[in-house]
Amino acid sequence: MAKIIRVLLLIIAVSSQLSAVSYEIFAHDKIIAIVNNEIITQKDLDDSINFMRVQLSNEYNGEQLEKKIQAMKSDLVQRLIEERLILQEAKKKNIKIDDSRIKAKINGLKKSYNSEREFLDALSEQGMVEADLETKTREQALMFSLIDSDVRSKLLVKPAEITDFYNKNSAEFTLPEQRDFQSLVVDNQSLAENIFNALEKGSQMNDLAKEYLLRLNSFSAFKGELKKDLEDVLFKLKIGEITKAVKIKDSFYIFKLNKINHSRQQTLAEAQDNIYNLLYETKLQEALAKWVDGLKESAYIKIVQE
Repeated sequence: MAKIIRVLLLIIAVSSQLSAVSYEIFAHDKIIAIVNNEIITQKDLDDSINFMRVQLSNEYNGEQLEKKIQAMKSDLVQRLIEERLILQEAKKKNIKIDDSRIKAKINGLKKSYNSEREFLDALSEQGMVEADLETKTREQALMFSLIDSDVRSKLLVKPAEITDFYNKNSAEFTLPEQRDFQSLVVDNQSLAENIFNALEKGSQMNDLAKEYLLRLNSFSAFKGELKKDLEDVLFKLKIGEITKAVKIKDSFYIFKLNKINHSRQQTLAEAQDNIYNLLYETKLQEALAKWVDGLKESAYIKIVQE
């Protein structure tokens, strides 16, 4: 009797484990949306999140990375539908991507890791292997290629549009006052005071930097760009004037004001590249939205579960 009970308990335990595994597989394969003759599953959704995390891990980490992911999750189903439509269109047009281009992308990503093992471990943490990354990278390249041919190649920003934008928004192209500085970096306060005294007596920063093997930096700054306590010191200087030693972390800095570039309006020639980029990006977003809407209008789309 006891033997029969043990066997029954074993059967129940195995059945429970199989049920849990079956539920997990079912949840993974749950249909999220239908796009023409293809389905988007929960696995596709999860894979897309994992791929985003791998891509963004070069720029963000920890809590900052998760916030970025959460912000992108809100419209992820719609984004996956649009991506699927674009990939279907790329397939129709028989667009191909050279393998060397994909390998170059993967190798570029690998360079941000200390070793191949660290790279593979990072993929594994996201439930991915290198083949998954290659697939996603290829899909991304296919979409970019199609958008280049069907949208970007048809955009044009005319010189008259740039001029018109400049004339209507001239106030936006006013450059604030900018100041040019030099600074000497000194390791200890006593030497910094000696350097300051030498400068007060007429010594030149370049000469002192060579004599004492000090780091001499040149930089420019707009008002409001620096930390307030430092800005309060630097923006009170007159041309040629120097500061006493300013402690920043573990070093002492002596600053000299070399030049003041007063606030002025940019010329059209100076502003035209920025205006072109702004107008082009605006046109691209509008054209891309219109193009994707056109793909949606001729497609069968059904969202099963958000």
